[in-house]
Amino acid sequence: MRKQRFYKRILLFAFLALLIMQGSSIYHDYYYFDYRPVYMDRANLERSVSYVETGKEMKNLGKIYFKHPYLFINEKYKGVHIFDNTNPENPVNKGFIAAPGCLDMAVKDNIIYLDNAVDMVCFDLNDKTKEVKRIPNVFPPLVSPDGVSFEHPEGLIIVEWVKRNSNEQ
Repeated sequence: MRKQRFYKRILLFAFLALLIMQGSSIYHDYYYFDYRPVYMDRANLERSVSYVETGKEMKNLGKIYFKHPYLFINEKYKGVHIFDNTNPENPVNKGFIAAPGCLDMAVKDNIIYLDNAVDMVCFDLNDKTKEVKRIPNVFPPLVSPDGVSFEHPEGLIIVEWVKRNSNEQ
């Protein structure tokens, strides 16, 4: 009789421990991230890259690249500012290549290579009005600034991460 009661208590304790451990996984679904993704579908991503003759205000700056006589300044997730740096004391804002998801660029000869989220896009610096070439899905999806990466909806591409407001969930 005592053994039976002892085994029942052990079984009850094991069941309660299992129930408590199972319940703790609920909190994983409610983890709060500091950034939220901005998505774009493939068709809009491919139409999103353009050159704007007039420069725009610079915000959230990233990498800087120099190839005489140009100075290229990345605006994170937005595109690349182009300056004529012939006179370094007075650089002239020549234009902006809008490319959602852009974080990096490189220049070789007269071609600027930049990332358009997961695609690589090439522009001829002599004729900035159109992209010369696009190679899709060269780069991995953008990871948030706090290092979080997760599955995103089918057919959508992350082009930016924006900081959440304190009251946003």
